[in-house]
Amino acid sequence: MSGPQCCENAPSLSSGSGAGHVEELGGLQSYVTGSADSEIAVLLVSDVFGYEAPKLRKLADKVAGAGFFVVVPDFFFGDPVLVLEGTDIDAWLKKHGPDQGFEHAKSVIEALKGKGITKVGAVGFCWGAKVVVELATYACIQAAVILHPAFVTLEDIQGVKVPMSILGAETDQTGPPELLRKFGQALDAKPEVDGFVKIFPGVAHGWSVRYKDEDEKEVKAAEEAHQDLLGWLVKYLK
Repeated sequence: MSGPQCCENAPSLSSGSGAGHVEELGGLQSYVTGSADSEIAVLLVSDVFGYEAPKLRKLADKVAGAGFFVVVPDFFFGDPVLVLEGTDIDAWLKKHGPDQGFEHAKSVIEALKGKGITKVGAVGFCWGAKVVVELATYACIQAAVILHPAFVTLEDIQGVKVPMSILGAETDQTGPPELLRKFGQALDAKPEVDGFVKIFPGVAHGWSVRYKDEDEKEVKAAEEAHQDLLGWLVKYLK
């Protein structure tokens, strides 16, 4: 489930990108942005390229602009995937599995609660989607969004306990549309949990944070996905 498509159009990482700053939360270096006075936090859980991806941080700043305190942790402890070529993804995943990410995310959430945060939402991209689904299964968060998910199974979705929005790409070997539609059916079968599934035409896995600036269709679809996820967070956290 972690094929080459997961690593296409790799970002040029930049430790200084974004309008926020880096601080330690729950034992993880984290990019934080937004008002420290906010009682509502949003956790962005990255794809395999990690928390220094400029477009991910740009999205974090955008979410912060809606009044959230946004945290993008370094779940890979300085060891993100840099490029697909020459990287043994399977070996990397043994060191940085989503199960480990889930445990680290819980530590970050506890640290946020210690700072006075009362509600937490989480948004996961590719690798990060599995982490967010686990957080939603154990009700560690109050709202969830996953985009072009990897490693997520139908059984995982059947265990979700909080409102979840699923945003996928038309061309995606990792999270194909037919699987995401089954996810939607599973959520529909749980009247106590609000669910939403949307497939974006003409784009491929990873587009929401790895869109090509020169590709107008990708940029427009990414902006639409960003508005959708923001709307979901506002609806269920504010």
